[in-house]
Amino acid sequence: MHGGGNWIGLIGIMFGCALFALALICGTVLAILKMRNSGRFAKKDGTEADEAQMIQEIYQGLERMEKRVDTLETILMEGRQHGREVP
Repeated sequence: MHGGGNWIGLIGIMFGCALFALALICGTVLAILKMRNSGRFAKKDGTEADEAQMIQEIYQGLERMEKRVDTLETILMEGRQHGREVP
């Protein structure tokens, strides 16, 4: 029964990371929609292009974070499969 608790913890960590990433992405999308609806994206001296670039950078950062979380999950799972203790 000792090994079962480890898997439950690992699954909990993976689920928590995936849930966090999903919440972050949804929050960003909602913030963008809220800004767009409030008129903040109205053309004012090229600020729309700057904001669009900033949103793209945020999205790319979120994608990189998601890849890092996936890589970490893979490393943790491989460590468990090879019998190594992963904190």
